[in-house]
Amino acid sequence: MLVVTKLDRLARSISDLMGIIKVLDKKTAGLRILNLGIDTRTPTGKLMLTVLGGIAQFEREMMLERQREGVIKAKAAGKYKGRKPKSEAIRLEVIRLAGERIAKTAIARQLHIGEATVYRILAAFRQ
Repeated sequence: MLVVTKLDRLARSISDLMGIIKVLDKKTAGLRILNLGIDTRTPTGKLMLTVLGGIAQFEREMMLERQREGVIKAKAAGKYKGRKPKSEAIRLEVIRLAGERIAKTAIARQLHIGEATVYRILAAFRQ
């Protein structure tokens, strides 16, 4: 039996949720969601979980859409500039270390930056 307090803490989309349910069914285990009182070992529980999972995904997608619209509006008003870019010194250090054939993960760890940032800096440098 898998017990969770809230549905939104278990899965981000209905497809993720159904995948989890399928794995639990294969293991003959159930799912219990405490704040909703849902137990998937019953047909009614499975129906309620599917319906509420769909609604939760809809709410999340609506929230993300409103967020995107807000960012577009803020950019148009000149109030949203995004994250401050890394300093020129860090960019040059990434390029130098990469030239010494140091692994990208080691560069990120050494400079206390994300690995994706290392890849972005190097991609921009190559162009």
